[in-house]
Amino acid sequence: MISIEEYKDIKPFTTFGVPVTARYFSSISSIEALQQLIQHPIYQNNSRFILGGGSNVLFTSDYNGLVIQNLLKGITIRQESDTSIDIEVMAGENWHNLVMYCVQHNWGGIENLSLIPGTVGAAPIQNIGAYGVEVKEVIKSVTGIDLETGLFRTFLTHECAFEYRDSIFKSKLKENFFISSVTLTLTKKTHRINTSYGAINDVLKQQHITTPTIQHVSDAVIQIRSSKLPDPTKIGNAGSFFKNPTIPLAHYEQLQKSFPEIPGYHSVNQEVKVPAGWLIEQCGWKGKRIGDVGVHTQQALVLVNYAHGSGKEIFSLASNIISSVKEKFNIALICEVNIK
Repeated sequence: MISIEEYKDIKPFTTFGVPVTARYFSSISSIEALQQLIQHPIYQNNSRFILGGGSNVLFTSDYNGLVIQNLLKGITIRQESDTSIDIEVMAGENWHNLVMYCVQHNWGGIENLSLIPGTVGAAPIQNIGAYGVEVKEVIKSVTGIDLETGLFRTFLTHECAFEYRDSIFKSKLKENFFISSVTLTLTKKTHRINTSYGAINDVLKQQHITTPTIQHVSDAVIQIRSSKLPDPTKIGNAGSFFKNPTIPLAHYEQLQKSFPEIPGYHSVNQEVKVPAGWLIEQCGWKGKRIGDVGVHTQQALVLVNYAHGSGKEIFSLASNIISSVKEKFNIALICEVNIK
């Protein structure tokens, strides 16, 4: 039996911690419950928003529709060989807890994605990535329900249209596909240890580790993230608020004339990825506070809610940052966080 609440305070379910009320709210902990919900008049007659861990969304006002909280749980081994293992993970599982579970079992592939907030279901939507790894590298398939037809569908990796912090679930199928589970293919031995991100190597060297395991990599990532990023249980935030922009090589070379120290990472198609945090810092925003919202003192990519800030105030701050970066560098920053 499904339960639909009215005028639900969903502030506790988001990491920004801004005041927000949902006109209707329903928690889904089974596929049967979702199928029942799809038949309900409230579902059929209202706009819908699927909520996972609430770590990548900013509500700028109350939501005048139905918020569906994904609480599907479970981890199942689907296939296994001497060298690899396929696990199906239900979408409501906590992502970092999954990473810890896999590291403990010596299953490799997602250790670089330690301490990323949110749920497993959100991982393919964003194509989450960190420290040289993107989740698309280990995703075998994504299964869920088409919210228009109520039918199950499974997307294989090549059908997910994965891009940098993007996928078919964030674009074409946005709000129309309820992810129920994600199947990952992980290694059991001869892991591909990825320490290409400089800070990981620095931490490993400090600890005199020359032959790192996936546990060592995970521990290093946790140490780095903990030192740079604020704990959302202590200060409201949604992690990186902006994507790192990619610009044409010619534009980058032109900027180098005025800003010789501008960092850049060469990508495909004669393009260069520039760290958004550096651009924001150069515009003087790092550590800046306006009322109860601001830019984190340690990481300019992170916008924070110090206590009683509103979603509108955070969005206004983000808009001002975008404008100043555009004016100074002629680069358009794009929000990574979902704005509602």
